[in-house]
This record gives sequence, C-alpha cells and structure tokens, in this order.
Amino acid sequence: MEVVAVIPSRYGSTRFPGKPLAPIAGVPMIQRVYERTCRASCVTRTVVATDDQRIVDTVTGFGGEAVMTSEKCRSGTDRVADTARILGLSEDDIVVNIQGDQPLIAPETVYGTAAPLLEETGFEMSTAVFPIVDEQEKTNPNNVKTVFDANGFALYFSRSPIPFARDEGTRFEMFKHIGIYAYTKHFLDIFTSLPTGILENVEKLEQLRALEHGYRIRVVVTRHDSPEVDVPRDIAKIEAALDSKKT
Repeated sequence: MEVVAVIPSRYGSTRFPGKPLAPIAGVPMIQRVYERTCRASCVTRTVVATDDQRIVDTVTGFGGEAVMTSEKCRSGTDRVADTARILGLSEDDIVVNIQGDQPLIAPETVYGTAAPLLEETGFEMSTAVFPIVDEQEKTNPNNVKTVFDANGFALYFSRSPIPFARDEGTRFEMFKHIGIYAYTKHFLDIFTSLPTGILENVEKLEQLRALEHGYRIRVVVTRHDSPEVDVPRDIAKIEAALDSKKT
C-alpha cells in the first residue's frame, strides 16, 4: 500500500493570480508545501498536480515531482483524482490531498490525517481540524467550522459558527477545518463521480458532498494550525509566523 500526497496547484487564482509561485521569505509557496509534505513519515511519494507549465518548471527546478492534469478538472479534488489515475495507483492506495496554499502545513498533520485509514476500518475518507484560538476566526466565513460526533466522525462543516450557543456565557471549544484530506483511491473515484450536493452548493464546501451521500468522514484533531494564503496580504502573516518559529 502506497501513501501518495498530491498537492493540487492552480496558477489562475481569481484573488491571487500566480499564487503557488509567490515567494515566502524567498522560497516559492509551492516549494514550502511540497517540502513539508515530504517530511511526513507515512508519505511514500509527493506529487504536485497542476495545469500550468510554469508550476511544473518551478517544481522540477527544486527537485520535486509534478504532473500535468487535464484542463477538464472542475476542482482540486478532480485534479487529485486525475493524478491518481495518471500515476496508476491501486484501489487500496491512500491519497492525501493537501491544498497548495498552506505553506505552514505540519508533517505531523499530514501523518495524522492519513493514519486512521492505515489503522482503522469502516470508512474511506479522513480530514483534520484545529481548535480555534483566534476569536475572529469563529465568525470569519473563510475559516470553515466543523462539528463531529463522539466517535470522531464529521456531523457538518459550515462557514457559519457551529455549534451556536443559545445561552450567553456558554463555554465550549470550536474547531476549524484544515484543508487536507485522505482517501483510499477507491473512494476518491467514487467521490468525484457523485453529483454535487445541495448543501455543498449552498456552502461551497466540497466535503459536504460526502456527508450528503451518506459517507462518513473521520476527523482528526491536530495540534498544529495551518493558515492558508488567500490574498497577497496573507504572505506577511506567514512570514511573521516563520520568523516566530526561529526564535
């Protein structure tokens, strides 16, 4: 069984064109994501999936592996599935989908997300969450919130604050979703063939498709935050975080 990490990376972002190649402290963002992913102990292979030659050239330039995927891919997950097909992965192989705009992704989070599929049975998809410490993230729709049951399976994902406390002063922990998934290659093919769900369309959250069609998602709580780069001004925050880790 292989554990293959695939990093979908698109050049044409509406809010930040060329984002994967944006330098963070002098290093292209995609290189930072790639190198951190490679350090995950369970990962046997790391591949960048893209539709742009400039990204391929950058990745191969720093010694990484990249594949050119179909222009027909509707989403990052479709790009990941296309990559699994191109690589000829078997049905039981595990594919880890890591967003290319998470330059601080922790190798421990990559391992922790894949681990349930290596150690448990009864499901074919897992993801990671992080306890929210910044109060602003609770109401920011760009920070997706997650609730899960007593056995660690997702109940819902939302851009709204969930759960919502009816009584003022109620104290509870809220979790935000980290953009990383692991699936068996078998389920990845099923997932990308499912029709778009109603809730998925409303929230614009692809993972809701699995829940709407009755599939379970195992949730792993990580100790490592992984802020995303959505717009150019986010670069400064990432660089500040890198500086703080050096001290």
